[in-house]
Amino acid sequence: MTTKSFGQRIKRNEDPQLLTGRAQFVDDVHIPGMLHVAFKRSDYAHARITGIDLEAAKSMPGVVAVYTAEDLGDFWQPSPLLVPPPPAEHVVFNKRTSGQLARSKVRFVGEAIVMVVAESRYLAEDAAETIIVDYEPLDAVVGLEAALTEDSALVHEDVGSNIGAHVIQRKGDYDTARAQADLVISRRLLYDRGTAAPMETRGVVAHYDHLARHLTVWDSTQAPIPIRNGLAAMFGLSERQVRVIAPFVGGGFGPKVMMFYPEETLVPWAAIKLERPVKWIEDRLENFYAMTHERGQLHDSEIALTKEGKILGVKDVFLHDTGAYIPYGLTVPINTQCTLLGPYVVPHYYTEFKALFTNKTVVTPYRGAGRQHGVFVMERLLDIAAKELGMDPLELRRINFIQPEQFPWCNEIIYQDFTKLTYDSGNYEPVLDKAMRMIGWDEWRQNEQPRLRAEGRKVGIGLVMYVEGTGIGPYEGARVQVETTGKVTIVTGIGTQGQGHYTSFAQIAADALGVPMKDIYISTGDTGQFSWGVGTFASRGAVVAGSAVYSAAQMVREKALKQAAEHLEASEADIELVDGFAQVRGAPGARVPLATLAASANPLRGAVRPGTEPGLEATAYFGPQMGTTASGAHAMIVEVDPETYQLKILKYVVVHDCGPLINPLIVDGQVHGGVAQGIGNAFYEQLIYDETGQLLNASFMDYLLPTSTDVPRMELGHEETPSPLNPLGVKGAGEAGAIPVGPLFAQALEDALIDSGLEILEIPLSPSRLWELVEGGDA
Repeated sequence: MTTKSFGQRIKRNEDPQLLTGRAQFVDDVHIPGMLHVAFKRSDYAHARITGIDLEAAKSMPGVVAVYTAEDLGDFWQPSPLLVPPPPAEHVVFNKRTSGQLARSKVRFVGEAIVMVVAESRYLAEDAAETIIVDYEPLDAVVGLEAALTEDSALVHEDVGSNIGAHVIQRKGDYDTARAQADLVISRRLLYDRGTAAPMETRGVVAHYDHLARHLTVWDSTQAPIPIRNGLAAMFGLSERQVRVIAPFVGGGFGPKVMMFYPEETLVPWAAIKLERPVKWIEDRLENFYAMTHERGQLHDSEIALTKEGKILGVKDVFLHDTGAYIPYGLTVPINTQCTLLGPYVVPHYYTEFKALFTNKTVVTPYRGAGRQHGVFVMERLLDIAAKELGMDPLELRRINFIQPEQFPWCNEIIYQDFTKLTYDSGNYEPVLDKAMRMIGWDEWRQNEQPRLRAEGRKVGIGLVMYVEGTGIGPYEGARVQVETTGKVTIVTGIGTQGQGHYTSFAQIAADALGVPMKDIYISTGDTGQFSWGVGTFASRGAVVAGSAVYSAAQMVREKALKQAAEHLEASEADIELVDGFAQVRGAPGARVPLATLAASANPLRGAVRPGTEPGLEATAYFGPQMGTTASGAHAMIVEVDPETYQLKILKYVVVHDCGPLINPLIVDGQVHGGVAQGIGNAFYEQLIYDETGQLLNASFMDYLLPTSTDVPRMELGHEETPSPLNPLGVKGAGEAGAIPVGPLFAQALEDALIDSGLEILEIPLSPSRLWELVEGGDA
């Protein structure tokens, strides 16, 4: 009897390939006659290009071609704007995107200026080193507040300022709420820059078959179908003449959904022009400069409350560092505006941001995509308010929760999917209660913490809440087919970067079709297999693509039941699908293999009856009316060394509500990975720029990543409030682990160092920065 797969802790189907080194990544693509690319990149953050000397590079043996922006001719063009500005009440947006190669001016260190194509990467790199670029250096725009001053240099002179965008959103009347408040807390909060640092850097391989007039591109992208569509348009080809394959991707985290990076268009262009395959793999130094960053924001925020602790309103005005260009629109700061509201009733809200051009690497979403900032602001304000009111910080949160009967809850402001920010479902109090039990909140504060403090140890506890908008549209699709072999194939357009799609999608189809998971083959991220879709980002794969798989599998199920009823001369209502067979319920001897039904649906003779179609297969698309809202709580106990300010995480707990779990093992893994990145963002990782726009720590010697010794074992709990917005009831979980870690660290560290009176208003921290705040008087 086929057991139910949905909800089971099943090991990932793809892991044997990955663990034995048999999974294909972009750098594993080798084609005879392949050329290799290296780039000459800017050494300056801001400068005019006054000359480029290419002669030495062109004359080097093994160099096939050297290209500047002028050599691209009409192909040179600014990259498209991925996401237009939202339809909010007040929006100013100055679209500025980069061309494939810098033409007359460079705007950040690492911006590509010259492409060198050679017989090997070594020769290409050597040739790039000989290129001499003459610059007229300009003052760099680095600091956010400095970017707004009258005497600041301008990243884009034609804009007339460094303002890339200005957005205001309102809910209710904050000024009135403030006037009625018993307590108003105001603070300035900083969330600084970091980088995704994926294990696999970016890479592109392109091969153009001139006889077939067909372009094949292997790309470590999170969005292969939009890449295919864009390349076809750029080269004047039919979309059917372009195939983009996103093979296994060694970490995407958001930056790999950016399109188009210059390399993604230049490598295919060179392959077509030179009539040879061309390959480019980003090295780690390039990854620090040329792959997009995230995180930099400066907030001036306040919260108005009654003396009983009820939130009356919140005001948040912030500056967002968008870097040298703004190709991804306003997704990150819009997410910040929306996620700040959290699981709380906030009757009045004023939120305003300015996205500023700076001479730094471009900013696009990175795991969390602006949500971290909003959660940091709200949770810090609540912690500070609890101290001022003399309240337990968790009780303050509890009395402000949106209640289960109040869903759907509309927050009025516009979300990143351009609909009003509406929470579809949730139940926050059980999440809080479970997190308190799992961390041992009451026992710790009443007994264990006083005992350890009496021994002179600096120990603290923290617990924070969050919501996460997930599963946004517009849509994804899937095709499910029962083959004449009895095997089942599932094809979808989204790519995979470790989310476990090969397993979770198989679990969904296995239950619908009554087949063992071992008989299901999954194909993702190949436009030659599936033509329509958007991509893997924003915690949407299981919600949107998973629902498409479910819908297609249900359609195939209906076909199989109908065919089996005819074959077995039984009622459809009496047919069940079990272990690859359709059988009469209660009479397992009366059965027919699905393989036989698939063959009969594809006859070699005769005719297909009107109103039917050949094949035991179906294609379905799913597009949610709006995103689903996941939620959760993180709790942590830490100890700080009073001499070195190194910290040790003694216990870490996550309770998450992402609706029904397709595969709890995969969800746990997603949360584990997110927490690891969240810990890095909170206490280790920070990109440091000097006043000239030079990145000072662009290597793993200087940019600290948490190691396995820094990431603790975690205890995970789950609550389930199904979403009414999709047939599976699921919500996203991909970013939940990373989102609330910053404010959690701040709360727990303040508690550990309570005698110092420390108030933490910035992330990331580090042992040295913690020492400065406590011992150096910077608190």
